Amino acid sequence: MPTLRELPRDAGFVEVADRVWVARHAWFDVNVSVVGGSRGLLVVDTHASDEAARTVLDALRRQVPGDVVAVVNTHEHFDHAYGNGVFRAAYPGVPLIAHEAAAARLAAVAADPPPPEPDDDPRVAAVYATDVVPPDTTFASVRVVDLGDRAVELVHPGRGHTGGDVVARVDDADVLFAGDLVEESRDRDGVPGYGPDCHPMEWPLTLDLVLDLLGPSTLVVPGHGNPVDLDFVTEQRGAIGVVAETIRDLAGRGVPLAEALDAAEWPFPRGELAEAVRRGYEELPRAARRLPLV
Repeated sequence: MPTLRELPRDAGFVEVADRVWVARHAWFDVNVSVVGGSRGLLVVDTHASDEAARTVLDALRRQVPGDVVAVVNTHEHFDHAYGNGVFRAAYPGVPLIAHEAAAARLAAVAADPPPPEPDDDPRVAAVYATDVVPPDTTFASVRVVDLGDRAVELVHPGRGHTGGDVVARVDDADVLFAGDLVEESRDRDGVPGYGPDCHPMEWPLTLDLVLDLLGPSTLVVPGHGNPVDLDFVTEQRGAIGVVAETIRDLAGRGVPLAEALDAAEWPFPRGELAEAVRRGYEELPRAARRLPLV
């Protein structure tokens, strides 16, 4: 699937639409984005650590005019939210916004941080050294951020990559920030992030709601990689739907979980789908399964 525009990595903020900037970073190929209005700036995601976020903030102050008036986390994963503290310190009182499920998860991590794991990469040590600052402004379905002469609509379209996924729509610029509900990064061969907290059976319907927010020319900024378009999201939704229906079929035929990955053809590499299958088997209601399953 071709991308809409190639963004350079570690080049700071690139304006992709009227007062909409994206900074694509080499580490995790993660995007941090900014929307500008007459009241100031909305930052979408904050990178993976205090150290990484300070680099983001330095580039933001050099390249984008205005002060930050709000921050939103598209979900709770560290590479999107652990820079919150740097922005809160730089702009005291700025609201940190997230879906209520994402905020609860980050609050739990802040209260009981995981023990550091050995790693030779100093950037990983910086992640563990970061004091997690959870969002303090939450919502369940929809929230609007007023930037003065424009508004940014925050929507929880459902569960998919996590339980607290949020997309941000800038209607007048025809841009949507999709978080990790959409994956473009060639570092992962464009494979969606099926992690241990994903919801593979709900993800297709969640993307259906995202597609309802898109027009034929909408620029879609994923959490990782280059901006994409409606056709890309439609095609990826179809593949994610195939994963869900394949899991449903396997469980309905009583294929044991341990055999499921090798018992079917998949639209993504098998090695990336172990958690998707495990989580899918867990999510299916008992009536949709046939014994034996284990």
